[in-house]
Parts: sequence; structure tokens; C-alpha cells
Amino acid sequence: MYTTLISAADLAGHIDNPAWVIVDCRHDLMNPSAGREAYAAGHLPHALFADIETELSGAKRGADGVFRGRHPLPVRADLIATLRSWGIDEDSQVIAYDAHGGMFAARLWWMLRWVGHPAVAVLDGGLAAWQAAGLALSTAAPVARSGGITERSPLVTTVSAADVLDNIDGGKRVVLDARAADRFRGENETIDPVGGHIPGAKNHFFKDNLGPDGRFKDAAQLKAELAPLVGNPSDAIMQCGSGVTACHNLLALEVAGLPGAALYPGSWSEWCADPARPLATGT
Repeated sequence: MYTTLISAADLAGHIDNPAWVIVDCRHDLMNPSAGREAYAAGHLPHALFADIETELSGAKRGADGVFRGRHPLPVRADLIATLRSWGIDEDSQVIAYDAHGGMFAARLWWMLRWVGHPAVAVLDGGLAAWQAAGLALSTAAPVARSGGITERSPLVTTVSAADVLDNIDGGKRVVLDARAADRFRGENETIDPVGGHIPGAKNHFFKDNLGPDGRFKDAAQLKAELAPLVGNPSDAIMQCGSGVTACHNLLALEVAGLPGAALYPGSWSEWCADPARPLATGT
């Protein structure tokens, strides 16, 4: 069972295994149609496509009309229905990949763990690693059968905006922000019209989890870099702009042997939508 990362070589050895489900998670935050267009132009053999906006996210506003962030979690039953439509069973090995260092694939990795499915891994190095190994792409659109996955106890934890707010005064939990430094400081109005970060948060850009080759750093290096930031992982909260790239830091922590951190799904996009919540800028 692969539960964190898988190499292109190992995946190639199972590419025709009917018990494996491969999912293409490519996306562009500024161009939502880019991922599907890239998938149509060429994808891993047998891979299905996951739409971050519609299949891996839920309604942006709750029943009470309150904004929940740009990519809030879907209703768990809706996610199960989506996973079944991809042919995922209780014993399926799921592999997620993208072309962005795993920033979107890690979202699907975390979401499957959220519904209790442990057999999910991210293709280390993504599409680039697959092609660098001389492995072929396909333009054929596979037809998924109906799967039988069921909802089980979560393997991960989440926190709400209220939990994060309560933590600001007590300061017992570390909040780690996965956005780029300029967004954390509040200097990128194109992506974050309301700039800044949660008071007391630390910054660890998700791309810092990767080596020059676009693959994840090894476990020892990740542990050396992340452990001083998070302290006790069980007391750490991962967040980003909208709960997507925070999952990359969660994956890196898992690879490093530092499991247990929680995700704040609404992240900055939900947090800053309420002017009553405090914010900080700069470093």
C-alpha cells in the first residue's frame, strides 16, 4: 500500500492494474479550465480527471449564507459519490498527480484520508517525472466503472475559523501558512484582495518541500526543516489561501514522520471575509 508518495517507476509497474485508480488533478487558480484542457491534450494512461472547483470543493456559502472560502470542503456524502463515480473501491490504490509539484494532487490525497481511505499516494515529481522517465501519455478518455468505497472514520483532523480565533489569544497551537511570502506579507492583491495573514502564524511556502528536481525532499531533510516550525504536530494547524496547498505541507509532514497536524479548510479566503477577524501584515 502506498500512503504518501510513489515514484514514476513504481507507478509504471502498476499502470494497467485494474485495482489502481489514477487521478489527474491539474489546475490553474487563475484559469479554471486549464486543467481539463491539459488533461485532454495528454495524461497518464487510464487516468481520470478531477476538477478542483466542482468535484474537490463544495458550496462557497453555507446554508446560512456565510462565505466558507474559495475551495471549501464538499459534503462528505457528495465526495463519496464522486469517488464511486471514479471506480474507487474500499481496497483501491489511488494515485493522484498534477504538473505543479503536487500542490493540487495533495488536496485529493488529504480528502481521501478525510473519508477514511489510507491507500492514496501522490506521484512524486508529477507529470514531469513521468515524462522524464520516458513514459508515454495518452489522450484516450477511460470509462470508469462504479466503485464501492464507503465513508469511514477520518484519518485526519480539521479546525474551524472559530477554533483558530480562539487560539490567537492562547497561542497553544502553531498556525503554518503555505502561501508564498509576498501573499503572507499581504503584498499580492491580485490573488488576495485582502492581504495579510492570521496573527501569530508562521510562513512555510509549500514549494520549500521540494528539491530542485521538483520531487519531495527526503524524509530526514523535511523533518529537519519542518520540526522546528511545527513543534508537536498534533498542536499544529495548516492553512493557505483556500485549503488546497496547505495539504502539501500536511503531506510533507507525513513523509517526514510528523503526522497529526490539522487542516483549516477555509483558510485565508474564509478568514479575511469577516472584517471582525484580526489580521496581520509584513513578516
